[in-house]
Amino acid sequence: MNDRMRIAFTEAIGTAVLVIGGVGTAVIAGKAVGNTQGVAFAFGLSLLVMVYAIGPITGCHINPAVTIGLAVARKTKWEQVPWYVVAQVIGAIIGALLIFIIAHGVPGFSAVKTGFGSNGYGQHSPGGYGIFAVAVTEILLTGVFIFVILSTFHGKFPVGFAGISIGLTLTLIHLISIPVDNTSVNPARSIGPALFQAHWALAELWAFILFPLIGGACGAIVYRFMTGEIGAPPPAGTA
Repeated sequence: MNDRMRIAFTEAIGTAVLVIGGVGTAVIAGKAVGNTQGVAFAFGLSLLVMVYAIGPITGCHINPAVTIGLAVARKTKWEQVPWYVVAQVIGAIIGALLIFIIAHGVPGFSAVKTGFGSNGYGQHSPGGYGIFAVAVTEILLTGVFIFVILSTFHGKFPVGFAGISIGLTLTLIHLISIPVDNTSVNPARSIGPALFQAHWALAELWAFILFPLIGGACGAIVYRFMTGEIGAPPPAGTA
C-alpha cells in the first residue's frame, strides 16, 4: 500500500471512530450520559484514543480543519491534503451511517425530528444562538484547537502526552460550544450527520465547513507568528 492510500485508509477509520464515539453518544446515549458533559467527554476520549492508535501512522488529523491548519503551518505537505480531507469525509459518512442503522433499532426513531447530532444556528441552535455567534465560536475554538495541536510539535513538549492534551482540549471546546451550535470545529464531523438528517442540517452545513476551515488556518498563522516561524524557510523533510 503506497503512502497516499495508507493515509486515506487510516484517516477514514479514525474519522469514523470519532463520529461513532461523539455523535453516536449524542444520538444514542445522550440522555443516559448527561447530555452536554457526556457528549463532550465522548468526543474528547474518541480523539484521545485515536491519537495513540493512528497518530504514529498519519498524525491523526481526522478533521479537515486540522489538515488545513497543519498544511498552513508547514507540518503537512499540501499535495497530501486532498487524500486526508476526502478520506475524512468518507469516514465521517460511514460513521454516521452506522449510527443511523443502530438508532433505527428503536421503533419510531427519526433523524429529522431528533436532529441526528447535526450542527445548527438560529432555531436549530440548542441555545438559540445566531449565525454571527456561531461564526465567532467556530473560528475562535477551531483556532485554539489547532494552536494546541501545533504546540505538541514543539521539541520541549513532553513525549507521549500529545493525545491527552489534544483530547482534553476537544472536550473543553465541546463543553463551551455545544449550547451554541452542537460544536463542529470539524467539517467532516458536520457533513456526516447532516447527510442523514437530510433537512435543515444540509441548508446550514456551509457554516460548519467554512468557519472551522478559517479557524484552522488562523490558528496556524497565530502559532507561526508566536514561534517566529513566519518568514522562515520551510524545514527540510516537512511531513
